[in-house]
Amino acid sequence: MHLDDKKILVVGAALSGIAVADFLVNKGAQVTLTDAKSADKLDQSVQRLADKGVKLALEGQYPNLAEEPYHLLVVSPGVPLTAPPVAQAYERAIPVIGELELAFRFAEAPIIAVTGTNGKTTTATLVGEIMKNAGFNTLVAGNIGLPLISQVENEQRDYIVAEVSSFQLETIQTFRPAVGAILNITPDHLDRHGTMENYTSAKTKIFANQVPLDYTVLNYDQPETAKLAAQSMGRVIFFSRKHNLETGVYIQNHHMVATLDGVTTKIMPVNELNIPGGHNLENALAAVACTFVLGVEPNTIAKALRNFKGVAHRLEPVAEINGVQYVNDSKGTNPDATIKALEAYKQPIILIAGGLNKGSDFTRLAKVIKEKVRVLILLGQHGYQIQGAVEKEGYNTFVNVQDYMEAVKVAHQVAKPGEVVLLSPACASWDMFKSYEERGEVFRQLVLKLRG
Repeated sequence: MHLDDKKILVVGAALSGIAVADFLVNKGAQVTLTDAKSADKLDQSVQRLADKGVKLALEGQYPNLAEEPYHLLVVSPGVPLTAPPVAQAYERAIPVIGELELAFRFAEAPIIAVTGTNGKTTTATLVGEIMKNAGFNTLVAGNIGLPLISQVENEQRDYIVAEVSSFQLETIQTFRPAVGAILNITPDHLDRHGTMENYTSAKTKIFANQVPLDYTVLNYDQPETAKLAAQSMGRVIFFSRKHNLETGVYIQNHHMVATLDGVTTKIMPVNELNIPGGHNLENALAAVACTFVLGVEPNTIAKALRNFKGVAHRLEPVAEINGVQYVNDSKGTNPDATIKALEAYKQPIILIAGGLNKGSDFTRLAKVIKEKVRVLILLGQHGYQIQGAVEKEGYNTFVNVQDYMEAVKVAHQVAKPGEVVLLSPACASWDMFKSYEERGEVFRQLVLKLRG
């Protein structure tokens, strides 16, 4: 892909767009970076890009593509494809790709790509740990918080593990992972995709360009995900925690096992896994599938699984105070993620939830709250929607608060020894915070202040 002297428009000046603009200008392209925000609301590195020759078109002053012809438009994941410059590019037949596609075209190492509504970060991180333990120089990047384009040419790699989102997959053209995993598909981002069909279609692009030499890893326990096997040209490997499989990774006699080409191999006992919850068992099975098919030894996989303690903001233990566990699951940004978090504990739960709804329905979550949650603490722009859902279930043990300081204070007052205070909002963070990471860090600091 020759970029020197090409005129390229980058839409979106957040983490991904900044990394793309930097990469492109270093390749000799004529780059314009555009965003609806003003310079003072963007990262300081935007100004550094301007010093390197990147033209800035901010505050919604998008270039007119009819007057300024561009060779290529690179759109950031957070920018909908209906945004004016993107829509205009499609109308004028200007190629539109995303950062993932751009990075793939410069990647020399095989890619293990992981997507799904929930569990992506945990699984991608775990796959990375397994591959590193196996002695491979492995890059873990993508939606996990490190733009792939910023690292793809830094050094020679044996493998790249990429966490990829539906937003990133929307704009691929040639992206083809050697192993592509879909962990699950449940309602999320419907404010962007509109329908479950559109959301699912975006996810399936992970294997759209695969050939029979490649592997597609799918969740057998979720029928709608399992059905996608018929659409893949890759070799399908299922994982399951509920069924024995002729080919795939599953549970047999309380052990994780892998059956491939008629040979069954024990990986490790299930009870040696250190991350809680049935959903994390699924994540571990998926990670086994992604690495076992590439020839990683069972002992190496097992050692990585035993040592893995989880990722930040996903069922992350913060502290135990007066016999009460405080757990940060700020990454639970949709109802299904929060349901999985609630099901990970047998103890009574004080749940802190609410934020910005991404088009989700809270009915099923409300049923689980009624069963598992002793006190529900609600806040955020759409906390009232969760309240409405639980009231329909006849549940009324909830408290509305204004901010996280009050939420943690109330949780501390009502929690009893042996219980769990769980932050798992079931909503995005953007109504109150820049990211779920910032939200989780605020919760963590407030809890640690309680402990003194």
